[in-house]
Amino acid sequence: MPDPALLQVSGLAKYFDVSPPLLTRLIERQPRQVLRAVDGINFEIKRGETFSLVGESGCGKSTVARMVVGLHRPSAGGILFDGIDAVDPGNTASQSALRRRFQMIFQDPYASLNPRWRVRDIIAEPLRAFGLLHSEREVVERVAELLVQVGLSPVDGEKFPHEFSGGQRQRISIARALSSQPEFIVCDEPTSALDVSVQAQILNLMRDLQRELGLTYLFISHNLAVVYHVSDHIGVMYLGKLCEVATAKGLFRQPRHPYTRLLLDTIPDLEMSGRERPPVGGEVPNPIDPPSGCAFHPRCPFANDRCRSEAPVLRRVGNGTVACHGVEEGRIEAAEPTAG
Repeated sequence: MPDPALLQVSGLAKYFDVSPPLLTRLIERQPRQVLRAVDGINFEIKRGETFSLVGESGCGKSTVARMVVGLHRPSAGGILFDGIDAVDPGNTASQSALRRRFQMIFQDPYASLNPRWRVRDIIAEPLRAFGLLHSEREVVERVAELLVQVGLSPVDGEKFPHEFSGGQRQRISIARALSSQPEFIVCDEPTSALDVSVQAQILNLMRDLQRELGLTYLFISHNLAVVYHVSDHIGVMYLGKLCEVATAKGLFRQPRHPYTRLLLDTIPDLEMSGRERPPVGGEVPNPIDPPSGCAFHPRCPFANDRCRSEAPVLRRVGNGTVACHGVEEGRIEAAEPTAG
């Protein structure tokens, strides 16, 4: 019998009321405006694996990350962490016990660290908040261990964040996330603010820590070239919904959804294979007033009348799932391999 998933997300949705003030709406006779940032998604992550969510800016992937760690309360749907309901407001005791078991690494290492605290206090904060150690000496020793673990020196604990480079600050953020000995870490575009050479160092560090500590990752990124090297499974989001979910190798070898192909075509063809890349134009629609039917149909070269009127649902195709009428009807064949 397969092991149950560590994290299970079902029907997850988050709606934001972005309406003008009531008086303005009454005078101008405007209806309420609701932004469907996340609109009913399902996925699961097995223990020790990395599941990545990718998509263009504004597709809802960071909102998913914030709901998983409890920074946003879902408008609908559920989140189960190791079989425990993580969003039930009447289950506060269990939710408090969960907080130590998952942490988050934020996108901007310049904004996520308190500039007035020394690094030692930043890393020690979760230790003190959760009461994991009983003496200050143990805290100091643990902070030194964590700094060494992420490739820094124990003496760096006496410095302030502004004394470090961007990559070093992200190492500090990783050390802080590890200090409570979590099992699950949400990584919200942890390398997007860093230089390319530094990105590789941070990604390698995170993979090494995952193997060493048995960590499970939810990795958020807009860059498929990055997630290919760290992911076991990838979910592609578009306008608040999942349009394709597959293994990392399967997604790169045979992308099925037209939007997935669009994302893959943004990766430079370093092998200069000469593979034809038909352009897909257009921009992401307004999420407050999304298109009818399939949200991607205004940009899709394969769209027909059904795509414009009927929203697709995720269906099993091969080893993954795809939400596309064209794939379901056989009008769109799997793309040629894009990665070896």
